[in-house]
Amino acid sequence: MTLAAVDLGITNIDIIMRRAKRIAHTRLPVTRQPVLEQLLAALRSLAGAGRKIRQVAVTGGQYRSLPERIGEIELIKVNEVTAIGRGGLSLSGLEQALVVSAGSGSAMIAARGDSFSHVTGSAVGGGTLQGLGRLLLGTTDAQEIDRLAQAGNANRADLTLVEAVGGAVGRLPANANAVNFGRLASETTELSRDDCAAALVRLVGQVIAVIAINAARAEGLDAIVATGHLVDLASVCAVLQEVAGYYHAAIQIAPRPGMATALGAFLTLEESLRK
Repeated sequence: MTLAAVDLGITNIDIIMRRAKRIAHTRLPVTRQPVLEQLLAALRSLAGAGRKIRQVAVTGGQYRSLPERIGEIELIKVNEVTAIGRGGLSLSGLEQALVVSAGSGSAMIAARGDSFSHVTGSAVGGGTLQGLGRLLLGTTDAQEIDRLAQAGNANRADLTLVEAVGGAVGRLPANANAVNFGRLASETTELSRDDCAAALVRLVGQVIAVIAINAARAEGLDAIVATGHLVDLASVCAVLQEVAGYYHAAIQIAPRPGMATALGAFLTLEESLRK
């Protein structure tokens, strides 16, 4: 029997299936259709792979509203907290960590072995990047925003600590930013798209990183694992690592981070069948 898992995200649908001993990952864009129609599209993609699917783990989005079965396929509903935590630990190879799922928004899960609990999160995430990207840059294309950000200088939009308070503060160096987009409050110079994108990515990445570092320390967890499609972007990863360096924290970017939640749901399904 072939098993599969589907993570019904706000922006992406991620699909996991085991082929021989390898895990195959497929990604589909979200449409405006109801969640059931989106799941059916995912199932059609699985059928196109020529496999007979009997059980599918589903998580994310409005998975709770789905039926128990679709034809011959049984749907196994997996709590997102479990899926995020288990997927993050599996990709990182760690036994415990704070797993950050940076998707459209950001969720942070304390993962310890087979125990997973929601700690905190933020409404700031990839959806924020794309929404403000539309307003500020005229694009919602995450890859384009990423390319622009890597070529830009965020300090042309942000005020630095040396400008705001005259020097370093605690662990933060003098050239760290003190106020996101603060320079624009007093200067009328127009930013280039590159610099605006860099400032936007810095804003989003810093919010997630600072909350994650504080959450991990509150939970007594030394490691932070970043997952989700937002950390597919090199510019976001650079900001996460920069902030981690300021606070002597460790943020590990999971390999293939966008598949983490779907993978966690898949592994939960496999584990349930072994019991």
